Amino acid sequence: MASYNYFSSARDLAKSIQERELSAREVMEAHLAQIETINPEVNAIVSLDEEHALKKADKADELLAAGKEVGPFHGLPIAIKDTHNAKGFPMTSGSLALRDNISTDDDLVVERLKKAGAIVIGKTNVPEFGAGSHTFNKVFGITRNPYNLNRTAGGSSGGAAAAVATGMLPFAEGSDMGGSCRNPAAFNNVVGMRTSPGRVPTYPKPALFSPLLAQGPITRSVEDASFMMSVLAGPDTRSPISIEEPGKLFLQPFSKDIKGLRIAWSADLGGLIPVDPSIRSNIEEQMKIFTDLGCHVEEACPDLTEADEVFHVFRAWEMEMSHKELFDKFEEVMKPSFKWNFNKGRKLSGIEIGRAERLRNQLYHRTRDFFDQYDALIVPVSQVPPFDANLEYPKQINDVPMENYIDWMRSNYYISALGNPALSVPSGFTSDGLPLGLQVVGPHRADYEVLRIGHAFEQATNYGKKRPAIATLKDHYIS
Repeated sequence: MASYNYFSSARDLAKSIQERELSAREVMEAHLAQIETINPEVNAIVSLDEEHALKKADKADELLAAGKEVGPFHGLPIAIKDTHNAKGFPMTSGSLALRDNISTDDDLVVERLKKAGAIVIGKTNVPEFGAGSHTFNKVFGITRNPYNLNRTAGGSSGGAAAAVATGMLPFAEGSDMGGSCRNPAAFNNVVGMRTSPGRVPTYPKPALFSPLLAQGPITRSVEDASFMMSVLAGPDTRSPISIEEPGKLFLQPFSKDIKGLRIAWSADLGGLIPVDPSIRSNIEEQMKIFTDLGCHVEEACPDLTEADEVFHVFRAWEMEMSHKELFDKFEEVMKPSFKWNFNKGRKLSGIEIGRAERLRNQLYHRTRDFFDQYDALIVPVSQVPPFDANLEYPKQINDVPMENYIDWMRSNYYISALGNPALSVPSGFTSDGLPLGLQVVGPHRADYEVLRIGHAFEQATNYGKKRPAIATLKDHYIS
């Protein structure tokens, strides 16, 4: 019988199950025990169904015993973000308006995970309707940072990132509009990816043609992120913007050698955003790593001046379009920041939307020209370290007031406005032990290249191997 640490890679764990060194039931029982130990403190996983999980694990073992062909994720436990549908599980979106809602179908991303053999055990916690990068709601409460329980785990995929960071899950799926995979990944010392629009086809989705929302992996390593992408990526006719390339391209082994790549970097996106001093010093320090890896490193950033208006307009437009019926019926139970953002969308004029589209066109072409000169852009994931979990959001950065609940996330959502792939990779810790991350932004649809660069940085630094103390207080092994 093999012995595997909870923090083994998802790929290795899947291999051990398929080679019958470990049974799916043993793996499931071990992860359920980890959830029982840690989740009461962190509150990352909600709507857990242990009986269902163990039955599915037994079935997975029966299929292997019968010599059946199985998928690459066979027997691995996963929890689904609570803004996505998994048949038979609650889908509350963290809102009292949906607290009694049970999904009758699977979202496309869940279909793919199940087809690959992953076992859905529950949901991961989110802020209400995924609005904001601090995971709290009136249905399930606050998800806390496992590195410091007084701090936020980020969001909106905060439950997913905290669960992966603590070994409660081997991997998780998330979605990212303004930073919802990247920011919680940075705050929890894991890897999170905003994929190119259409790389992971999304269905159902009210704004089918919109590039603003993307789905992607949250893992403990870049290799596992690529492993997940081999299943999540690939075309589907239900998504009109889906990219035709198959997911199997993400199974290509990474070359550790990124010598000669042209790397641009900016701590403040060309002077457009305030950043905490700890963030600035961290990003500056990491540039030495890229230089040591043989890259040509230069401080540079495309002009992103229009990104703020572009993101705010299209985010508000999508919120109003997606949630109109629920808002009209349940407005009184919704959090003020969501109501502010929804009403911003309701007040938009055609002229404002048209102007935002013209500005987005300008951003795209300016950024396209920029990436003719550089292979990647490195910027901070977050403008601040993980903040007090009792705050909804930081009210100021370097004495600059944050006017609303997403102002402090510009380092993320300016990149979202571009539509380029971006990877959050651990980049070290503050002096008081809070995780930080850097963001690898690539050219249009260069998802694999972004992962390759992130992998080289990860291998050179090993920041992501430092686990939260709450998850390492006892001998955490499956044996």
